[in-house]
Amino acid sequence: MPPAAKRSIGQVLPLLKNEFPDISISKIRFLESEGLVSPERAPSGYRRYAEADVERLRYILRMQRDHYLPLKVIRQNLEMMDRGLEPPRADASTGAPTTRSTAELATPDQSLAAASKPKRSMKLTRRELLQVSGLSEATLIELERQQMVVPRRGSIYYGREALTICVVARRLQEYGMDSRHMRAIKQAAEREAGLIEQAVRPYLATSPKPAKTLHEVSQLVVHAHAAMIYTLLEG
Repeated sequence: MPPAAKRSIGQVLPLLKNEFPDISISKIRFLESEGLVSPERAPSGYRRYAEADVERLRYILRMQRDHYLPLKVIRQNLEMMDRGLEPPRADASTGAPTTRSTAELATPDQSLAAASKPKRSMKLTRRELLQVSGLSEATLIELERQQMVVPRRGSIYYGREALTICVVARRLQEYGMDSRHMRAIKQAAEREAGLIEQAVRPYLATSPKPAKTLHEVSQLVVHAHAAMIYTLLEG
């Protein structure tokens, strides 16, 4: 195929499947509907993707898969790239955009402090949750049945935590880990949540910002948990 030739959406799909096995035509169309990619339209109305459109899709999918970046941040990065600017580097540990100098100079305490800051809220419909996470409908139903993925309280929308769990569940499937393993992770999380709640209850009564206090303690426990797992596996 000549370099200038345009591809149909059906021809683009196998180009992405190798790196992104869960990609589908509906997800590509969803990303287009969000304004993240704008393929040319043939007179017949069919989408025609240039090589630059395919690379743009790869960038979007990598940012979602490897760094869990929300579409809003990815859109901002793409707009910078369209203006010829270098977007912020995505830090693999936090999923947050950061500059190289900040990442290299931060002390462990500063890294913990940055990770402890509450992130902006996210609001996804069930359809958007499936599209963005790449999770199958059947797996989401199972996660919902086990109360591992639930809508935000008093809402029909799903938040950042639901998206994270869906992405993690999808990626763990690549290593042979299914809903049984997710249940074990949930049970461990429930034990840790109970520990945190019991331990910090006296402090919450006097804290001017109890939600922030609970969030900071939770982040410390999460970091300790991750470090201990790495230590055990490396040992």
